[in-house]
Amino acid sequence: MSDANDRVVIVTGAGGGIGRFHALDLAAHGAAVVVNDMGVARDGSGASESMAEQVAAEIRALGGRAVADTHDVSSMTGAEALVNRAIDEFGRLDTLVNNAGIIRDRTVTNMTEDEWDDVIRVHLKGTFAPTHHAANHWRAEHRAGRARPWCIVNTTSTSGLLGNIGQANYGAAKAGIASFTVITAMELHRYGVRVNAVSPGARTRMTEGLIDDAEGAFDPFDPAAISPFVTWLGTDASGDVTGQVVGVTGGTVTVLEGWRPGPSESREHLFTDEEVAEVMPKLLEQAYVNPRLPGADSGQG
Repeated sequence: MSDANDRVVIVTGAGGGIGRFHALDLAAHGAAVVVNDMGVARDGSGASESMAEQVAAEIRALGGRAVADTHDVSSMTGAEALVNRAIDEFGRLDTLVNNAGIIRDRTVTNMTEDEWDDVIRVHLKGTFAPTHHAANHWRAEHRAGRARPWCIVNTTSTSGLLGNIGQANYGAAKAGIASFTVITAMELHRYGVRVNAVSPGARTRMTEGLIDDAEGAFDPFDPAAISPFVTWLGTDASGDVTGQVVGVTGGTVTVLEGWRPGPSESREHLFTDEEVAEVMPKLLEQAYVNPRLPGADSGQG
């Protein structure tokens, strides 16, 4: 059983959707939660302090501990202030859940520079900045002999891992977060920090218009499905698990394996043009085919 008692957790983008469920689930398991959300629309426009406060108030009404925070996590100063907020309010930080994000979907031929920059900034830098400040705090704690089992849970997407038309900016950011997860798991292991990621498939305002409404009692895109896995990864229940990406959609969970060496062939010399033309079709025929790529349904490599 996941037990978050005595843990202090930050959840970014927790004012609605999946992030709200993460905050509620962690609080239900005993965590003190810093509910971070600027209250922007799904495209990043506007701002409202009420979204974060509403979720924090909901947790407190259920007997939990929570405070609202509206710092911009895609800013280094905002992310630092967020980490300090957790320490000032609850005495320390144990788990960081990086979930904040926006979408500005458009094909690459029509995408503007701002649509690219803003999505990359909020998702990718908005994961890096809080991680940077949390990791520096934990490194100092570790060196001072106050080590605890610390955790980071990032949010990636199949748009980045498998691809999705119209989301080159979002997918690039999410693919970057998956790689960032693996690399930071390697780097922070020495300080006792575990880093993992979830890839959610869920119905939220971020996926409005992309996922059809559910029919029947079981909703395969229920956003509440993701949070138990975040809580598990963000507590001692997951043991030594680190550097993993877990896909969750409704009643299905998948360990996503990502880039790994596939079919290969070697020579004791540099490949000639003729050998390239011979070897490549053979290797591609043996290789995994991304089902979302053109030609995949016809069996082409």
